[in-house]
Amino acid sequence: MNMQPDPSVILDKLSITEPLIGFYDAPDAAPFKPLAVPGNHQCVFASFKKWHQGKTLHLTRDNPGCGGGHLFGVGTLCREEMVEFLCDAEGLRADHELMELWLDAAKSYAPANDHLLIGPLRADQYDHLRTVTFYVNADQLAVLCVGATYYSRPDEIPPVLAPFGSGCMQLTTLFDNLEAPQALIGATDHALRKYLEPWMLAFTVTRPMFELLCRWAGDPKSSLHSGFLDGLIRARGGSLGQKDKDRKGV
Repeated sequence: MNMQPDPSVILDKLSITEPLIGFYDAPDAAPFKPLAVPGNHQCVFASFKKWHQGKTLHLTRDNPGCGGGHLFGVGTLCREEMVEFLCDAEGLRADHELMELWLDAAKSYAPANDHLLIGPLRADQYDHLRTVTFYVNADQLAVLCVGATYYSRPDEIPPVLAPFGSGCMQLTTLFDNLEAPQALIGATDHALRKYLEPWMLAFTVTRPMFELLCRWAGDPKSSLHSGFLDGLIRARGGSLGQKDKDRKGV
């Protein structure tokens, strides 16, 4: 069994207090209890408060939640209904043709197991972890973006992406390769943002990138331990944490 790396240095240095959320593809849901199940056509992020309570969202082919079908490849809406909803109701593309082209190019996640689980990190389930999401403010996001480039080479896949897509797609299918070290700036789907705090953005990383970030945090020469970061922390009153700013009325 692989050992989950320790992200505590990152969390402490950047004053990240939101729980890290894992996306798991597992053969058994029992180790993730207590579980939460989605309502019919319910957005994955409607469970955000439940993640704070230590609960894990449990998705299956029979109960996939959102009707988009991005996580199991089987949506509850037919193609025509999906195009009309995304284009006419949500206004995501200028016309149906562009929406069709985007849907043609979009990938669906192909589960290896019967259970997809989204919730707080479980160290004993690290073998089934696919991505990790940090919920952060702009300062914290900026530092993590730099950290994600620390070990990257110009001839490799881009270490950080910011593509268009639904919130659940930004957890998985918008990555070039889940087996490669890559990060994605997310929570940019404004349909899901009502479930988050206004200051929140998401920084979702593949498991290999999570491991590299924890290595970056342990390197005293890295940007996480630089005078530039110390200067930013001083400029923010001693902490990058949004909750600290809220308490101060900033």
